[in-house]
Amino acid sequence: MQLPIISATNNAEPQAATEPTGDARGSYAVISLGCPKNTVDTEQMLGQLHEFGYRLVDDPDGADFVVVNTCGFIDSARQESMGAIDEMLDLKQQGKLRGVIVTGCLAERQRDQLMAARPEIDGMLGVFGRDDIVDVANRFVDGIAEQRTIFRPAPIQALPDNRRLGITPQHFSYLKISEGCDRLCTFCAIPKMRGKHASKPIEQVVAEARRMAESGVRELNVVAQDTTYYGLDLYGETRLTELLQQLDAIDGLDWIRLMYFYPMYIDDALLDTIASAKRIVPYIDMPLQHASDPMLRRMSRRVNRGDTETLLKKMRSRIDNLVMRTTFITGFPGETEQDVDQLYEFIETHQFERLGIFTYSLEPDTPAAKLPNHVPADVAEARRARLMQLQQEMAFDWNQQRVGTQADVLIDRPMPDQPGVWIGRTTADAPDIDGLVFVSEQDSPLDQGVIVRSEIVASQGYDLVAVPTESPR
Repeated sequence: MQLPIISATNNAEPQAATEPTGDARGSYAVISLGCPKNTVDTEQMLGQLHEFGYRLVDDPDGADFVVVNTCGFIDSARQESMGAIDEMLDLKQQGKLRGVIVTGCLAERQRDQLMAARPEIDGMLGVFGRDDIVDVANRFVDGIAEQRTIFRPAPIQALPDNRRLGITPQHFSYLKISEGCDRLCTFCAIPKMRGKHASKPIEQVVAEARRMAESGVRELNVVAQDTTYYGLDLYGETRLTELLQQLDAIDGLDWIRLMYFYPMYIDDALLDTIASAKRIVPYIDMPLQHASDPMLRRMSRRVNRGDTETLLKKMRSRIDNLVMRTTFITGFPGETEQDVDQLYEFIETHQFERLGIFTYSLEPDTPAAKLPNHVPADVAEARRARLMQLQQEMAFDWNQQRVGTQADVLIDRPMPDQPGVWIGRTTADAPDIDGLVFVSEQDSPLDQGVIVRSEIVASQGYDLVAVPTESPR
């Protein structure tokens, strides 16, 4: 199993964490699993450990302890998290690692089962005990057995992320604007792990974004469980439009990318703000989950196909060159071939530039788990494969249409074993989930974090090949 161990030599500069004030306390490694929101939590824990004098190392072999920040969203994520925990416990048993501290969503969701099944775990923090990481680490390093397991109730206001040590490349980062979710979709366990929706105050979010810009972040990816709900809990009305207007005014940022929209609370003012912004890129990630009204009702999505189609048309009419990313689920309980046909036709009609298809994952303690007519796994997978074939055809065709056009490319990293070739992304490509652009140096050298105007000269499936037409900036 290839674990996502955080590199100590490739860390970005601290986005907020201060330099250590005391002697070195010990060494630790970090394994960060799951979504970008979990990445932010990992960075917050790293920042606090860094401030207290703990030293991050590349390899848990020989470290004083490892922090495994887990994901508990669906079964495959839980299996990956358990695999990482077990691999670290094996190192501990071999005497190559002193301790294992488990944090994140799996710890929050299955705390009792996890401690009963893996009593050799040395410390555990729930999602909202994240900022107790130094206390738990200190107790382990100092040999204090008590209070190494800390779980706190969900806060009314989202926790600040103001002591982060970045683990992404320095030029891009994630800005978490809220925590939790009030939607209560029948298939989803996130509210059980992350609680009710809790927004950060606007001034706090803007301050965090300014610190990121000052640390060298050029691309800010705005994330939450439900971005469009932002502010409703704090202010009695959604305030995403106002927040985006303030973020768009921050000097130093080049791209602001919007993730995790829900197809509600998207009004003309919000769309016009996105369309007219200097820094907000024309890219919206909005998971829709299905297009059949019976399925949407069983999922408790509180939107129907007609309303969604009206919204999609409005979004494309108001935002020029909009790139839409969405995700759908196949195999939800009660799904019929007619439902899948409707979803296929919906996808074909709306030609989403970015699209993910997932099979339904039965989550214990969710309403969907109790629904009748569960779909066999092989049927759900066959339906997914059919839709993914359509997705691939659309994506490849769209990339081919882009050949001969020009685009700004943000350079992420050099191409291994190919000097002078770099890997980047356009505004149409979110980190880690979308396509890549392979850029060859011409007259001016390239480097990580620069933006270079380029001509797209070829497509390679999901990816593109480009050559610079201007000097990088």
